[in-house]
Amino acid sequence: MASLIGRLFDEADAATSPALAEMPGDERLRLMTSKTEYREFYERAKDLWLPVSRETGRLLYLLARSSSARTVVEFGTSFGISTLHLAAAVRDNGGGRIITTEFEPAKVVRARQHIAEGGLLDLVEVRAGDALQTLASDLPESIDLLLLDGAKSLYPEVLALVEGRLRPGALIVADNADYSPDYLARVRAPGSGYLSVPFADDVELSMRIG
Repeated sequence: MASLIGRLFDEADAATSPALAEMPGDERLRLMTSKTEYREFYERAKDLWLPVSRETGRLLYLLARSSSARTVVEFGTSFGISTLHLAAAVRDNGGGRIITTEFEPAKVVRARQHIAEGGLLDLVEVRAGDALQTLASDLPESIDLLLLDGAKSLYPEVLALVEGRLRPGALIVADNADYSPDYLARVRAPGSGYLSVPFADDVELSMRIG
C-alpha cells in the first residue's frame, strides 16, 4: 500500500492543467469558491489530481484507525488517494463501508482502478455525480468520519446532508477549509454541535458533540 500511495502522489505532483494555468488567479479563486460556477473550475482542473497532502493522508489514516471508524463518507474522490488512506484504516479496523463521490467521469474510472489495485474495492462505493444528489439518500445509519475535499463552496451543504447521520464523537476533516468561510462559521459557532479547531496549515478538524 505504501508503494502504491507513493507512486500516486508522484503522479499527482507531475500533473498539469493548461486550461487552468491560462486562467487569471482571481478568476480561479472566484470560480472555486462560487456556489453556482464551481463545476467550471473543476472541469478545467480535470487533469489535476488535487489530492490531500502526504501529511493529511497520514492524518486521515491515523484518525480513522484510532477512532475505530467503520463507516466513512468522503466528498471529493478525485483519483482516490485520500480514499486509499481511509479504506486502509477501515480494513485494519476490521472492515466496514466507505462512500465516496466524484462528478468527473474520468476521475471516477481512475479512482476505481487505484482502489482495486490496493485491494480495497470491496470496502468502497464510488458514487458518480454531484454530491448534492449522490449523498442525498442511501447513507449509513451512523457515520464515524466525514472527509470534505471537493468543491469548497459546497462544504456547508454537504455537511447538512450528512449531519443527521453523524454519531456523537464522529470526526469531520475539511481540507482547505479556509476557502469556505461559511463552513468555518458553521462548525466554529457556539452551540453548533461541533468542537472544531484548525489543524496544521490547511485542515479544519471537527468533532460532532451533539
